Amino acid sequence: MGNKNKTISFRVNEDAFEALQAIAEERDISLSAVFRDYVDRLVEHDGRVEVVPEDELEARTGGAGADEEISFPPTVEVPKRFIREHERLELEAEHLREQLDEYKGYVNDLQDRLEDEEDEVLLLDELDDKDESYQLR
Repeated sequence: MGNKNKTISFRVNEDAFEALQAIAEERDISLSAVFRDYVDRLVEHDGRVEVVPEDELEARTGGAGADEEISFPPTVEVPKRFIREHERLELEAEHLREQLDEYKGYVNDLQDRLEDEEDEVLLLDELDDKDESYQLR
């Protein structure tokens, strides 16, 4: 079985909804993405996620030094070789999808031809009754 997306539905008051929309606009993502990010983090940390205001976060971490900068949301630097490999794999996956579509088309064509030729099946018992000669290929 593959990963199937499920829909979660719940109600919030109008003020909370507007605040969530503002967060989504500030982060330049959809409102759904805000919830997906939160749910992903909640699952990743086994339900132990606490929402903390940025100023309180700085107080908890003891403040950032001159050479230490804490950004929120946390960011991760990814090596270029990883990005290149990811892009290569995406291109390869796209190529394989195209090949799969071609093979599916070929199989469909063969099935259509087989269905068309079903009427041309000759039974060996019927060959004995006729005086015509046939050649098997």
